[in-house]
Amino acid sequence: MSFTNQSFTNQFIRELPGEADASRQSRSVHDFWSPVTPTPVANPQLLAFSPEVAALLGIDPQLLTQSTWLNALAGNQLLPGMVSYASNYGGHQFGQWAGQLGDGRAIFLGEITHHQGQSFELQLKGAGPTPYSRRSDGRAVLRSSMREFLCSEAMHYLGIATTRALSLISTGEQVVRDMFYDGHPTLEPGAIVCRVAPTFLRFGHFELWASRQNVTKLQRLVDFTRAHYFPEQHTLADWFQAVCARTAILISHWMRVGFVHGVMNTDNMSITGLTLDYGPYGWLDNFDPSWTPNTTDAQGRRYCFARQPEIARWNLQQLANALSLLPDASDSVGKRGEIGESDESGWANEGLAHYDRVYQQHSQQMLADKFGLDHWQENDGPLINEAFALLQQADVDMTEFFKTLKQIDVDHPHSRSVKTAFYQEALYQQFQPAVNDWLARYAARIRESNPQQRQARMRQANPRFILRNYLVQQAIESATVGDLTLLHQLHVRLRDPYNDQPADAALYGKRPDWAKNKAGCSMLSCSS
Repeated sequence: MSFTNQSFTNQFIRELPGEADASRQSRSVHDFWSPVTPTPVANPQLLAFSPEVAALLGIDPQLLTQSTWLNALAGNQLLPGMVSYASNYGGHQFGQWAGQLGDGRAIFLGEITHHQGQSFELQLKGAGPTPYSRRSDGRAVLRSSMREFLCSEAMHYLGIATTRALSLISTGEQVVRDMFYDGHPTLEPGAIVCRVAPTFLRFGHFELWASRQNVTKLQRLVDFTRAHYFPEQHTLADWFQAVCARTAILISHWMRVGFVHGVMNTDNMSITGLTLDYGPYGWLDNFDPSWTPNTTDAQGRRYCFARQPEIARWNLQQLANALSLLPDASDSVGKRGEIGESDESGWANEGLAHYDRVYQQHSQQMLADKFGLDHWQENDGPLINEAFALLQQADVDMTEFFKTLKQIDVDHPHSRSVKTAFYQEALYQQFQPAVNDWLARYAARIRESNPQQRQARMRQANPRFILRNYLVQQAIESATVGDLTLLHQLHVRLRDPYNDQPADAALYGKRPDWAKNKAGCSMLSCSS
C-alpha cells in the first residue's frame, strides 16, 4: 500500500493552532504545537519492527524494509501527507509544577486514518531537538529505545492499554549520555523508535494552559479531546469521570502483572488511559511493594509499586484543578488547589470518587482471578493481604509464585508446591510453617470451586512471561555488539505471555543473582 495525502488526516495540527517559527531553538511557546523537522541520521538500519502494528496502520509490513519507509522512520525524509511537529505541554514532576515541558525528543509524523476509520498518530522518539528540548540533543540511545520498543508491545499482549511500537532503528551515530547523572558521560549507539497511539495527549497538555490562565485555549483543547476521543461524554463531569475510570482500570492492570512505571509525572499520564512513556520502568521480581526502578526516586520512592494507585489519583486531582478554570466547572469545587481536599460535592470530587470505586472494583476482580477465587467475598481481603505479606517477608518471586499456586494439590497443600518461587533457601525454611498454614486456609477457600475453571482464571490473570529487566539488559548488551538474536527472541515470546513455551524455558526463570544489583536490571534512570 502506498499512502496518498488523504491517508494522513493530521487533525491535531489542522484543528488546533501552532506557531509559525520552524526553528529548533529552545523557547517558550504559546501555541499547541511547533513545526519542526527531524534531524537526519547518518546510517539508519532497521533492527526490528512490528508487523501487527503495521497492519493496524494499513501498511504492508514489507514496505518497512525498503529504503523509502526506512528513511521516513529514521527522520531522514517525509512521505507524502506527513507533517512533522512537536506538541506543547507542561506537567507536575515528582509532585512539583515544572512549567512548560513539551516534546523534547519526540517528533510527530502526523496522523494516519485507516480505511476502517481508525486514526493513529505516528511519533519518532529520538529524532533530534525541538523547541522543547531545552539543553538536550533530542536524541535517544539504543538501550532506551529497545526498552520502549519491547515493553510497548509486551504490555499490549498482556492486555494492558498502551502506546504501540512500529519500528526500532539504529542511527549509525553515537550519542553522549550520563546514564546515572553522576558525572561519567559515555558514548552510546543512537536509535529511534516510531511509536503509535490514537493520541499522545497527556494530563500536562491541559495543565499548561491552566497554569497560564488561558481559559480559551484550555477550552479549545478540551473540546477537541472530547469530540475526537470521548464522543459519548457530553458534559465536563461525564468526561472527567471517563478519564478517571480509564486511569483506574489501567493502574489495576499494572498492579496485576507487577509493572512499575517508574516516573508517573502528570506529563507521562495519558488522557485516554494508555501506558505512556517507557523510561525507567521495571517489573517486580521478588515481591517488594516499596520497589522503584528509578534511581532518581530511590530516596522518596514516590513512584514505587505500592503507591501507583495513590499517585494516579493525585495526578487526576491536578488535572481536575486545571479543568476547574473552565466555565462548565461547578462552583462547588472551591478555590483552585482544594479539589479533593474540601467538600465532597461537585464534578471533580465525584470523578475522583468514581476513580476510587472503579479501582476497587477492578482490583478486587483482578485479585480474585489471580488467586483463582470463583468470586470475591468480604473475608478474602485478609487472606490475600497475608499472602502478599508473606511474599514480601520471604523474598518470593511474584510471577513464579502464582504459577506454582495454580498447580497446588488442594487436598494436600504443602509449601513444597511453591518452593521454586523462593529466592533464598534459608527464608524458605524460616517461613515454611507460615506458608503451610496459609496454604491450608487458601485450599479450604477454593476446594469447592471447579479446578478447571479456577486454573483457567488464574492462567488468564497471571502472565508466565514478563519482560524482566535482566532479559532486556542482556538483549541490549548483545545488540550493542551487533547480535540481535535475543531482541528478536523476546519480541516473539512477548506475543504469548500467558502460556509456557518449553523451547524458551530460559526466558521464564526468576531473576538470577548476578542481576540483583546490576545497572540496567535493578537500577535505571530517566535516561533509560
